[in-house]
Amino acid sequence: QVQLVESGGGLVQAGGSLRLSCAASGRTFSSYAMGWFRQAPGKEREFVATIRRTGGNTSYAGFVKGRFTISRDNAKNTVYLQMNSLKPEDTAVYYCAAGPSYSSAVRSYDYWGQGTQVTVSS
Repeated sequence: QVQLVESGGGLVQAGGSLRLSCAASGRTFSSYAMGWFRQAPGKEREFVATIRRTGGNTSYAGFVKGRFTISRDNAKNTVYLQMNSLKPEDTAVYYCAAGPSYSSAVRSYDYWGQGTQVTVSS
């Protein structure tokens, strides 16, 4: 079992930055690939970024276009999402997730946090 708690969301103006954190419980954090997803009102949950267990590889959705960076600190059981050059269309609830596979698919992740709201004003 892994419990995930996101933090760092909030209200920011377009062009601004936020850093999301996701703290995981348990001693097996380093055995999971980690992902960030987001869900806007009325839309399906979509992939944002993922990182391998060791942090050696990362993958991003096309709309990120170099604006976001995913990273992890296995010693602190934490994964991060640095978001720069934010746009109003980035407004959504952001979720972190843990799973056995390095994947962009929602179904590949077994554990999910409660989400943190990110609102970008124009």
